Amino acid sequence: MLDRRRGVLIGAAFLMATSAIGPGFLTQTAVFTERLGPSFAFAILVSVLIDISAQVSVWRVLTISGLRATSVGNAVLPRLGTMLAVLVALGGLAFNVGNVAGAGVGLQGALGLPVIPGAIASAAFAIAIFVVKEAGRTMDRLAVALGFTLILLTLYVALSSAPPVAEAALRAVLPLQVDALSIVTIVGGTVGGYITFAGAHRLVDAGVHGLGAVPQVTRSAITAISVATVMRIVLFLAALGVVHQGLALDPTNPAGSVFQHATGPIGFRLFGIVMWCAAVTSLVGAAYTSVSFLRDLHPAIDRHWQRAVIAMILLSTVIFVLTGRPVRTLVVVGTLNGLILPLALGTMLVAAYRVQIVGAYRQPRALTLAGIVATGAMAIAGAYVIWRDLPQLFRG
Repeated sequence: MLDRRRGVLIGAAFLMATSAIGPGFLTQTAVFTERLGPSFAFAILVSVLIDISAQVSVWRVLTISGLRATSVGNAVLPRLGTMLAVLVALGGLAFNVGNVAGAGVGLQGALGLPVIPGAIASAAFAIAIFVVKEAGRTMDRLAVALGFTLILLTLYVALSSAPPVAEAALRAVLPLQVDALSIVTIVGGTVGGYITFAGAHRLVDAGVHGLGAVPQVTRSAITAISVATVMRIVLFLAALGVVHQGLALDPTNPAGSVFQHATGPIGFRLFGIVMWCAAVTSLVGAAYTSVSFLRDLHPAIDRHWQRAVIAMILLSTVIFVLTGRPVRTLVVVGTLNGLILPLALGTMLVAAYRVQIVGAYRQPRALTLAGIVATGAMAIAGAYVIWRDLPQLFRG
């Protein structure tokens, strides 16, 4: 029983992390590294602080209450949870169009398959996970296995690119430039939208809840952010090494060109494997978490949640096959998910002080303060980005 519980906690951490590490994550990191150079390390550092406060607060509230975010939101304010569910589900669907496309691009790089057939085959693989009876455990194991594969392959590329590590460490605290869009986007790509709730909902669905689970849940949440952060740093260093050499990234495939510049002819095949792993795990995590929000809206969705997940994957695949997906869309979706974070995190912070939701739990003041700062900072930065950058992103 303890081994299974430990497996669920580890699986939930990797589900959140690998949900974050999708095609958009790879694209955003490469794009902003080329734009900001070593100063992008500052954006990563700020995002980590925001990510930890957001994740720990959300995971604690949901697992202590034993409720999914939809029910918690509606308990805070009528229909608030429903609105949050709709926003998150739409964001998850938009992300999954990019995930399906990324899986197709990954198989093209790794095996030479055309993108659309590769995308369809990858979607079929993801669907197969939810056909089996033990879908939750299968999803946990997949997240862990592919998560390690992602990090190890990207670490090899980072070592090959010989990045200026000392300069990056310095600019993490003394940046030459600060870009609000980069912070909003990578926070959105790490804990925005559905990603904030991926691991917590997995724990709730697996029956991990109550005050006694708080220490384990907190460690699992921090592990999740740590895994995603390690991947972000490793990929940043890989891209920084390439940019530092004066090499330009391909605007149609910035992450792929990092791998190719760093490791030569084999690089694009390595990129294909990494892209496929990232896309499939994110596809699974986004579909599962988006549907988990909808389960509290209707009993039929709750009873047939695996079918609903399959339907979301199919819908994402059809949309991609019919419309395609440009690289810029991945940056836009990450930014929009970052704008959802203040509403989601703010709701959880209020819920943490509602006795009817969390019972005898007492939220640490430091965690509340960090959450308030994160919510306020993301709301202000998000408003600034909407005014300054988002119109140009959509026109682009």
